[in-house]
Amino acid sequence: MENLGVFGKAFQENLCKLLVYDRPFCDQLQEVLDVNFLELKYLQIFTKKLFEYKNSYGKHPSNDTINSFINTELQDENEVIQKQVTDYFVKVQAFPEIQDEEYIKNKSLDFCRKQVLKRAMMKSVPLLNQCSFEEIEKLITEALHLGIDNNFGYDYLKDFEERFKVKARNPISTGWEIIDKITKGGLGAGELSVVIAPTGAGKSHVLVHLGAQALKEGKNVVHFTLELADTMVARRYDACLTGYNLDDITNRKKDIYEKIKNIDGQLIVKEYPTKSVTTVALKNHLEKIRQTQMEVDMIIVDYGDLLRSTIMHKKNAEKRHELEGIYEDLRGIAQEFKCPLVTASQTNRKGLNEEVITMESISEAFNKCFVADFIVSLSRTIKDRNCNIGRLFVAKNRNGPDAIIYSVFMDTGTVKIKVLEQDDVVKIQEKEKDRKDKKDFEAARRVYQQMKRGTAEHDARVD
Repeated sequence: MENLGVFGKAFQENLCKLLVYDRPFCDQLQEVLDVNFLELKYLQIFTKKLFEYKNSYGKHPSNDTINSFINTELQDENEVIQKQVTDYFVKVQAFPEIQDEEYIKNKSLDFCRKQVLKRAMMKSVPLLNQCSFEEIEKLITEALHLGIDNNFGYDYLKDFEERFKVKARNPISTGWEIIDKITKGGLGAGELSVVIAPTGAGKSHVLVHLGAQALKEGKNVVHFTLELADTMVARRYDACLTGYNLDDITNRKKDIYEKIKNIDGQLIVKEYPTKSVTTVALKNHLEKIRQTQMEVDMIIVDYGDLLRSTIMHKKNAEKRHELEGIYEDLRGIAQEFKCPLVTASQTNRKGLNEEVITMESISEAFNKCFVADFIVSLSRTIKDRNCNIGRLFVAKNRNGPDAIIYSVFMDTGTVKIKVLEQDDVVKIQEKEKDRKDKKDFEAARRVYQQMKRGTAEHDARVD
């Protein structure tokens, strides 16, 4: 008999893990999975006990229940099998995450449904001689309907245990300890984060900073740029990762390569002309990248307002509706690829001179705030830019507190951005005061020297 052994041991172990943690999929596959389709004996026993419990009690077992029947109902099996089943479930609980989940679901369902259909066709052969066409039709129809998607959604009672499990957000650090603390670890998988700032305040620098932090963690980043050249974006990553000034990048070619060559994460920068592509194009590009076996861990779009709307062809479509649709699509991409997606949005004219930028200053479409999970604004007055400081306002945070203002240090030359503690703010203010005092002293000294030279020249002429 054909079995799932053709897919390998890891595939079968992950399939049985899915049966534990995905109740709707387990219900669906149970209709077509003969435990003998599994090649490994300990997985056959494990799955058989799981299905027996579901049939007897009409509900999905919790981990505690599975542990219980593993410890009490395997006496008829030899010691080797008992140990293999026990060890397997220990591993399942220790590492609940599953790679390539959709692939495993699709392949296992396809295999099992085909086997069930083959059996129905074999049973139909003797019925042909008896001209029992109705029975044949019934057999084939039943086989075709088994294993189809029967997930009606989250069942309030059947999935009772599910809402008490700790959900893994798999966050990626922002590189700012204070922000990581209030966001429960950073930017979560499937979440949309938006950086709001006036033109020229440093939106793109913040996006590069976040991408660089992900690279340092060994994550793969896809950075879409619709405003800057791809090489310019890459240079900013050079500066952020190495600490060299952007003005000095060309002279530091060898040094930069030595510093970045061992970074575990992979960076892809894709440039598109402004307003030339839609979210559909971004999604297609990400799919192509995923087909190369590169897992996408973070997506950056610089920036969402510069994408072309998919509803532009509609008559009388307003810009605010177009932007709302773009941001909804971006969050959909984050959910589909199960990773954080970070983009930026420009403030309206009012935000140019504000010391703290709230969501009211978002350009064109306030409603795009509704779909975002995390929103921060960056404000920097002319005086702030001269002192390399600014303010970060947490405008929205689904995972913790918001409406919080932080001071930031921001050096756009090295793409160095630091969210400051209050003590750090005082130190920078004192440092900037000393720098200004020194600058004023030097200016006064130069004026005095000029005046002294002018007096000497005047005296010489008089003589």
